[in-house]
Amino acid sequence: MGGNVAENLSNQSVPEAAARVAAVVNRLVNRIGSNAESRERLAEIEIPEELRDNLALFLRLERRVLSEYDPEIADLFDKILSAEIVANAGNPGTRAADEAVDEQGVPTADEPTAVAFREVVDLIDSLPLDKQQVIVRAFTSFFHLANLSEENYRVAQLREREAGASTDTEVDPANELTVAYHQLVNELGVEGANELLGKLEFHPVFTAHPTEARRKAVEGKIRRISNLLEERPRLGGSDLVENERHMLQEIDALVRTSPIALKKPTPVEEADTIIDIFDNTLFDVIPVIYRRFDDWVLGDKAGTVPPLCPAFFHPGSWIGSDRDGNPNVTAKVSREVAAKYFTHMVLKLEDKCRRIGRNLTLEATYSKPSAELINLWNHQVEMSPRYTARAELISEHEPHRAVMLVMADRLNATVRRITDTMYHSADEFLEDLRVVQRSLAACGAVRAAYGPVQTIIWQVESFGFHMVEMEFRQHSVVHARALKDIHENGIHGDLQPMTREVIDTFRAIGSIQKRYGKKMAHRYIISFTKSAQHVADVFELAHLSFAHEEDVPELDVIPLFEQLEDLEGCVDVLDQMLTLPVVQKRLAQTNRRMEVMLGYSDSSKDAGPTTAMLALHSAQERIAKWAEKNDIDLVLMHGRGGAVGRGGGPANKAVLAQPKGSVNCFFKLTEQGEVIFARYGNRTLAQRHVESVAAATLLQSAPSVEKTNTETTQKFWDMAEKLNTASHERYLDLLNTEDFTPWFSTVTPLTEVGLLPIGSRPAKRGLGAKSLDDLRTIPWIFSWSQARINLAAWYGLGTACEQLGDLDQLKAAYQEWPFFRTFIDNIEMSIAKTDQRIAKMYLHLGDRQDLSEKVFTEMQLTRKWVLAIVGDEWPAAAPSRARLRRPCT
Repeated sequence: MGGNVAENLSNQSVPEAAARVAAVVNRLVNRIGSNAESRERLAEIEIPEELRDNLALFLRLERRVLSEYDPEIADLFDKILSAEIVANAGNPGTRAADEAVDEQGVPTADEPTAVAFREVVDLIDSLPLDKQQVIVRAFTSFFHLANLSEENYRVAQLREREAGASTDTEVDPANELTVAYHQLVNELGVEGANELLGKLEFHPVFTAHPTEARRKAVEGKIRRISNLLEERPRLGGSDLVENERHMLQEIDALVRTSPIALKKPTPVEEADTIIDIFDNTLFDVIPVIYRRFDDWVLGDKAGTVPPLCPAFFHPGSWIGSDRDGNPNVTAKVSREVAAKYFTHMVLKLEDKCRRIGRNLTLEATYSKPSAELINLWNHQVEMSPRYTARAELISEHEPHRAVMLVMADRLNATVRRITDTMYHSADEFLEDLRVVQRSLAACGAVRAAYGPVQTIIWQVESFGFHMVEMEFRQHSVVHARALKDIHENGIHGDLQPMTREVIDTFRAIGSIQKRYGKKMAHRYIISFTKSAQHVADVFELAHLSFAHEEDVPELDVIPLFEQLEDLEGCVDVLDQMLTLPVVQKRLAQTNRRMEVMLGYSDSSKDAGPTTAMLALHSAQERIAKWAEKNDIDLVLMHGRGGAVGRGGGPANKAVLAQPKGSVNCFFKLTEQGEVIFARYGNRTLAQRHVESVAAATLLQSAPSVEKTNTETTQKFWDMAEKLNTASHERYLDLLNTEDFTPWFSTVTPLTEVGLLPIGSRPAKRGLGAKSLDDLRTIPWIFSWSQARINLAAWYGLGTACEQLGDLDQLKAAYQEWPFFRTFIDNIEMSIAKTDQRIAKMYLHLGDRQDLSEKVFTEMQLTRKWVLAIVGDEWPAAAPSRARLRRPCT
């Protein structure tokens, strides 16, 4: 970025360079006022013009708010931002590799970007603490606005693509799901494509992992600013003035609001995050996705015939049920969260049902009700004369309307637990909806039948009465200790508090299933599964927790393999599981469906990113073959984080790179922290994300995709094994260096990250954490990220490529092997987000030249090889979003 500025300042003395930088900074500072001036000021940053417009708007508004707050702060903000734009010209990360630095790690070179960087450091160091805090808050708020600018730009691009799509084409190029379906039709025929479409399921599982540092109050302000920005193109005159006034109001509040909550949220409060996402996007967007598919595939018939698109979106949640190392999640909390989800969902359906019912003003004379609908009405009369009399009073001669209004009243009774009139399951409500739909279709009112009534049917099929399917998780060691305690003291004896809590958890699951349905709570995940005995332990504890066999809840016990040795031995454990009678019994109940979870985070921290990704790929391939051999309907759950070091990256690309037989039209993964807001916070982006992942999930079963994945894995696996060996050795060499753990704690904000009130989970598992092995992966990743090093995402790959030394083979693998391409692309993104100048300042805190050199040498090797493999030149390799953020970070 700003390459011309850097070129003009090259080959000058320090005083000359400093003077020229000062002149550039002063010129930029003075370009403040109108949007045009702000836009010109941002000309040094290489971003799309449309994106620059929004950023210029926000820069002007932010500057105005800061000026009103404190003119001195506004001037400091201007000077720092302008100097940062100069400091980040081109690629300071690469140039900073061999720069001379002072005792603080600040560059001493006379290179112009280094001079600007030094100015920023000196300016901030000269400020008193209170001014530093305000400046940090100002840049934090502007960073949020920069993110919004990019989000708005992405939404505009998607809408432009949609508007440019011709309805005469066979597929919608802007809707990846229709493209995937069309490819399946070409490869398998309509019947084969429809068979796979019927199996399609996308199952994101929302978690409360503390990777989202923003408090809920801040997210609310960001969402309101986003709405204001989105409506601006449609406004003019006084409306535009009013829009800007509201925007200034929200930005002013954002700047004045503490970005960090005053206390950690409770698990019950964390559940509100998912409810907000559900209300703002998912409840309405999901049926729109189904409808969009039908509109394109069925054409003019869409909305007048039974739909083709199945309800494939079924969300889950660990919030309020994941108790692995989190003492704040108790049986009482799980019951409370379940009740919260259930109540909110049913009331949402009541409102939807009532609104649809009120609009079904079809007179019986012209839209004759079916005998089935009349029978349903008679049943409603018998059940509640009060409900039906009230409905008949306002819906005389409108039987479809009357029936729907009574159904809405029954949903209200369901929340209030009125036994005589409540629905006892979502399936019962769904059947009543289908009675109404069939009657409407039979009398010719097909647009009502397959329009609004189909929409609520899709919503019930996707969310049930539960909204999200709660998944319980606990560490295998906790189960073993609880069983030992029970065996020694008896189920009614003097048991340890943790044992009591384990028992109460199974009883809570049983209670939730009885009150809200089995779908709400039937999955139980075992962290650190080492053997089939750990699975047997859970089944035994579930049975010991109840006096009567009929009260024992139905459970799908899911082994979680997350460390390297567990991934390597996972098939042996699965073989042992099949010998357990309780497992065979459950397989018979589920039509031989079994879930297996793979942990990306712990395996990466345990073995390094390259080894972890290869081990996970190998495990998936071996588990898929094991499932086929044993006639298992396999569901693989991917425990991925948002960061690359935790298995993050674009989910659709990851799906398409999976081994044959490991997806089978069903993709399940965890969605965590900041990823939830980024992927589901905006309606257009949520729609895009779900369609994209669903398309990849469907397309992964295409014969051509399976063939490519299988053949390229075989072709390049020997190369991958060599990369694995070298990278693993390099990674362990770093971690095993004497006093690495205290050094890591010193050179990163590890302690501070652990103190942040950004989640209910502690930074360490409550099992006697004493070392790096006991540290949760999130603070490990988060700490490296805050230091602008991102070590957990790439360390070891550079050495591995250097030892292999075959660039042609690496390039061939990148071009041909989907898995390797996805892996390298994710690392390239992670490297693009590093900043070696900032990293040097952090690493200098540790006073360990040997460890610092290891990190920087590996970073440079990885950068060199990744760019050589991809064929990019910096900054072309850095997406616009990375260039946009650099001056703010």
